[in-house]
Amino acid sequence: MTTLASRFAAGFALLALMTLPAAAQDAGQSRLFQTQKNGVLRVGMTGDYQPMTYRDTATREFVGHQVDISRELAKDLGVKVEFVPTDWKTMINGLVSNKYDIAISGTSMSLARAKTVGMIDSWGTNAFVPIVRKENADKYKSWDDLNQKSRKAGVTLGTTMEDFIKAELPNAEMRRVEAPGSGWQEVLANRVDYTISTMIEASAIAKEHPELVLIFTDQARNALPMTFLTPIEDQVWIHFLNNWVYLKKTAGYFDALNKKWGIVLKSN
Repeated sequence: MTTLASRFAAGFALLALMTLPAAAQDAGQSRLFQTQKNGVLRVGMTGDYQPMTYRDTATREFVGHQVDISRELAKDLGVKVEFVPTDWKTMINGLVSNKYDIAISGTSMSLARAKTVGMIDSWGTNAFVPIVRKENADKYKSWDDLNQKSRKAGVTLGTTMEDFIKAELPNAEMRRVEAPGSGWQEVLANRVDYTISTMIEASAIAKEHPELVLIFTDQARNALPMTFLTPIEDQVWIHFLNNWVYLKKTAGYFDALNKKWGIVLKSN
C-alpha cells in the first residue's frame, strides 16, 4: 500500500490502537481492519434528509453533506464506499445485524441510542425548530402555542423528533408517518399544523418549499450533537473513528464542508 490515503489509514489505525488495553488490541475482526481487507466501507444511509443525504433526481445516486463525509472516510481508509439504503426505524437493526459498518445519515446523539449502538464524537451541534405553513406563522407566539390539544404535529416514525414531541409537546395530537413520508410533507399537505425538524433540514426544506417557514429560530431547543452510529461492541473501530473526527475537525474539514452545503449549526 503506497498511496497517500493508504498511509493515512495506516497512521490512523496505529493511533487507534496505541491507547487501547492489551485485551482490546487483539481485535483482528474489527471493522477497522475488515474494511481495509475487503476494500469496501459499507455505509447505512437513508437518503431523505436534505441537504445531508438525498437522491439526485436524475441519477438516483446518493448526494449531500453526509455522502461527502462517507467518501472522505473511505478515501482515508484506502477503500471504496458502498451505500446501503436504510430508514430511520430500521437503522439500528441494520448495524446490529451487520448490514453495514457505520450509519452516516445526519444522525444525532441520544441516550436511547447509546444503549444499543456506539456513537462517535460529535462533529457539530444541531437543534430543533418548528416548521409551519407561512400563512399560519402568526398564530404561534411561543412553544406553548404548539403544545395544545387542538394542534396536530406530523412526524416521521422512528426519528428523534418523535421522541421530542412525545416528551416536550405531549398535549398535541401526533400523526406518525412511515418513511419515505415525512412530517413536513404532512404540513405541506395541510394535514397537520406543524412538524419539528432540525435547523439543518428545516432551512433546506423552507428554501425548496416557500409555502413553509421556520419559527422560533432564536429559541431552538434540544441541542443535538451530530454523530455517526456504529456497532457498540467494536471499540477498536469506535476509537479509530473518534480520532478521525478529531483530526478532521482540527484540520478545518468540517467547517469547509458545512460552508459548501450551507449548513448552519447551533452556536455552542
